[in-house]
Amino acid sequence: MRESRLPIATALLLGASTLLVNGLMAEGFPNPTLDDKAAHGKETVVLAGGCFWCVEAVFQQIGGVEKVVSGYSGGEASTAHYEMVSTGTTGHAESVQVTFDPQKISYGQVLKVFFDVAHDPTQLNRQGPDRGPQYRSAIFYANAEQKKIAEAYIKQLEEAKVFRAPIVTQVVPLKAFYPAEEHHQNFCNRNPRNPYVLGVAMPKVEKVKEKVPELVKAK
Repeated sequence: MRESRLPIATALLLGASTLLVNGLMAEGFPNPTLDDKAAHGKETVVLAGGCFWCVEAVFQQIGGVEKVVSGYSGGEASTAHYEMVSTGTTGHAESVQVTFDPQKISYGQVLKVFFDVAHDPTQLNRQGPDRGPQYRSAIFYANAEQKKIAEAYIKQLEEAKVFRAPIVTQVVPLKAFYPAEEHHQNFCNRNPRNPYVLGVAMPKVEKVKEKVPELVKAK
């Protein structure tokens, strides 16, 4: 279960440490060579990269992203509840469903934000201070094109040795996405003084401006 009541100093230290480690991993993060820039209409992708509060907050900053919903994916409907998912036994991962306009941001660019900013794809069944398979790294693809682009990008990043350790991100078919409880939605914006938000989520939000300024949503 996420340690949402961490002392502020501890949370800040953890967040700073995570940010530093991630910053040392990647230099000049590459754009995907294989992408789908001719898509039309709204698209969605479901991504898991640790705490859904953090990943949601990151993608809320990105231009072309129209909606971000926190939820669960990988398990059954009957176990798609926070208390059950937190046991790490349901098969679910804390996930976000990102709805975006491909005429403003491509699927490949969404994946770039995911790998470069939203989380550390080399951490197996954990992310920062959070431990368990519910915090695993995963791309739940909706169609064959999403699968092909995701797998090609992971191969590209591995061959370029962008990260110091192997990427452990799962690329698996999306069976279903279940929105999380209402109090988990838009959590960081509604709880800006929460110690976990201050120490872990906000450093990632700040990293958006540093790492992908060209993708930041216009104010």
